[in-house]
Amino acid sequence: MHKDHAKDPHATAAALLPLVGGPANVTSVAHCMTRLRLGLADRSRVDDAALRALPGVLGVVEDDGSYQVVLGPGAVGRVTEAFEVLLAAGGGTADVLARRGAELRARQRRRNATPLKSALRRVANVFVPLIPALIGCGIVAGVAGLLTNLGRLPGLTPALAAVSSAFMALIAVFVGLNTAKEFGGTPVLGGAVAAVVVHPGVAKVTAFGVALVPGQGGVLGALAAALLGTYVEKWCRARLPGTLDVLLTPALTVLVAGLVTLYVLMYAAGEVATAVGTAAGWLLSTTGALAGLVLGGLFLPLVMLGLHQALIPIHTTLIEQQGHTVLLPVLAMAGAGQVGAAAAVYVRLRHDTSLRATIRSALPAGLLGVGEPLIYGVSLPLGRPFLTACVGGAAGGAFVGLFAMLGTDVGATAIGPSGWALFPLLDGGRGWAATAGVYGGGLLTGYVVGFAATYFFGLGDSLRAAEADGLAGAVCDPEEHEPRPADRPGPRPASPR
Repeated sequence: MHKDHAKDPHATAAALLPLVGGPANVTSVAHCMTRLRLGLADRSRVDDAALRALPGVLGVVEDDGSYQVVLGPGAVGRVTEAFEVLLAAGGGTADVLARRGAELRARQRRRNATPLKSALRRVANVFVPLIPALIGCGIVAGVAGLLTNLGRLPGLTPALAAVSSAFMALIAVFVGLNTAKEFGGTPVLGGAVAAVVVHPGVAKVTAFGVALVPGQGGVLGALAAALLGTYVEKWCRARLPGTLDVLLTPALTVLVAGLVTLYVLMYAAGEVATAVGTAAGWLLSTTGALAGLVLGGLFLPLVMLGLHQALIPIHTTLIEQQGHTVLLPVLAMAGAGQVGAAAAVYVRLRHDTSLRATIRSALPAGLLGVGEPLIYGVSLPLGRPFLTACVGGAAGGAFVGLFAMLGTDVGATAIGPSGWALFPLLDGGRGWAATAGVYGGGLLTGYVVGFAATYFFGLGDSLRAAEADGLAGAVCDPEEHEPRPADRPGPRPASPR
């Protein structure tokens, strides 16, 4: 296939469609920050080997009934748009496809997902769409802070501060909209109820003997408020006749959920949010090295189990409350361990040209914090390098945590990016230079320890023997007819995005 396909979204989409079984086999189309997510009527019609070999495709993943093609940030949106155009030309629109696949997706999710993972995934679905705005506002805030510290462009910095902070001031409304949409309510009613949390008028309301503060409870309060509003709306619609439903359901939804939000949820969520912020600060300032060791070492397994999604509202709460999340830079060290492990595999397995080609194409993305190609194409299929990557992540996390104990905290003003891409979003009490120095030192530690652990302990005797015999290429050669470990049946890691 022509190399231009790697850069031409239309060519990539045209090449993808027949490899996933054609238009009739596609029941739904969606995408996240890095992956094209497809619902398929018949999984057996997919040509996995040809998909992996397609220029521009960084890997494939299966999770909770969806077939996911890893294309990378930026490219995935353009390819998805072209893919939907091809599907529409083949006899259906994206909306029709979504309806056709809804029942199939629901059945597969019920079969494959545990209640905990299902709940975490739904909560993640509320917050993930907010990540682009968090990234954009975080970068603008960083520029504004840098100009302020340098004393440059004093007439522009107030405008930049307003642009960067406006979204965070109203983030509760967006959380309410997404919550209602995810849980089957009317989005605008969810947004209306959640807007109560940030309205200035709540300062005149007293709950549990304490005057409320606008924004109290933050995104957690907005999530709870919109969720309650969704259940009130559903209850009303199931019981009111059509003539009354139009008038009374919206009124009762806003009234009941709004009052409960004011007198119960804002206070309770405020206490929880305060506890989260206090706990995060105490954890790193008091037990930083140990906490960083544990968090950095366990993040990749959390991703594999899908439990990392529980951290998204915590990150968002910390950003809203403190201006940055101190947990993300520590967790980002897992990606550094992954890069170091992949580099060791590249150096050690000199005879495996196919695997080395995969690593060469995936390492730049890994350095910028996009870890899926390395996870699914290198460390996890090989097995032991996944564990040694965790060791590298633990070492990097311990490094960052140690400096937090010494008073140099490292935070991120947005979630989503990691690796080198997180540098523009760093924030800390000692200034950007010190913060970036500690974060960079953590990355370097993760690279070195991940490399050393993998080089000396991550490649088992059988793999080393295969390398010595020149047969190690069979482990990951996409042209082989025998399935490689990543293609064999069994559980796969959940999406980290």
